[in-house]
Amino acid sequence: MREVTYSEAVRDAMREEMRRDERVFLLGEDIGRKGGVYGVTRGLLDEFGAERIRDCPISESAIIGCGIGAALNGMIPICEISNCDFMLVCADQIINQAAKMRYMSGGQASVPMVIRTTYGVGRGSGAQHSQSLYGTFLPTAGLKIVLPATPYDAKGLLKAAIRDPDPVLFFEHRFLYAQKESIPEEDFTVPLGVAKVEREGNDISVIASGRMVRIALAAAEELASRGIKLEVIDIRCLVPLDRDAIVNSVIKTGRAIVADESPLAGGAAAEIGMVIQESAFHYLNAPIERIGLPNVPAPLSRPLEMSLLPTSADICAASLRMLRE
Repeated sequence: MREVTYSEAVRDAMREEMRRDERVFLLGEDIGRKGGVYGVTRGLLDEFGAERIRDCPISESAIIGCGIGAALNGMIPICEISNCDFMLVCADQIINQAAKMRYMSGGQASVPMVIRTTYGVGRGSGAQHSQSLYGTFLPTAGLKIVLPATPYDAKGLLKAAIRDPDPVLFFEHRFLYAQKESIPEEDFTVPLGVAKVEREGNDISVIASGRMVRIALAAAEELASRGIKLEVIDIRCLVPLDRDAIVNSVIKTGRAIVADESPLAGGAAAEIGMVIQESAFHYLNAPIERIGLPNVPAPLSRPLEMSLLPTSADICAASLRMLRE
């Protein structure tokens, strides 16, 4: 076992997959000498050279377009889009090309590529650099959407994504990069579409992803002192979604809170809540609660921005409301 940060786990996954398969290469802005906007690719240029660590112009459309073309011709590109806000610039390539190529070709072509990006408010970066847009791509058939919450999952899920034959959107929360965990040194993967029970409980199911898993665990610890046992489910992937894990947990507890860091309007929390409503309604002892962001642009002011973030106190308050029903 070796203790690594979340960002080191992502880097190690890419390094190991590039050593394992010479078809794997990286494209992105400033990913060479600078090591990317968040330093995740630092050191890879020295090992693999400029042919496989491709510094690109500031053009997200060019990065994704080149990635799709390379994937169709037998390569396995990992494209870095520094902030998920910029994925809207190349949304046509992602939604209309990468996602649909297998279907449009009758299964004759596939696009084995990974698009790495970051998300989350809280850095004072303004409304155009602070969004959590994974829910925007949720309706697009042909895409997989991954939201790792720990260094172990960041490495294992990224390795699985690189080996997947279809395009994978890999969302990394900016606030998690410094999180540390001891993980195995030997090769391992975490299968896409399999949720994890992070903490077992009998009173309320909290379904969470990314940074919200840590927030949910903090709430569970606080409520445990009052005799309330939360069950925390880390979905790991939004697509494919482990519906069985979610539904089975809610059937056990009879109550559900969906904790997500994207806007509540039409987002991931709405989809997960509907899964529970459709498959576990008759087991519910209280209405489903959702914890998420209000549907407003992120303020540039750091104090105002931080006021938007869901907290463990929000989950605790929702839990107490449910238990009073």
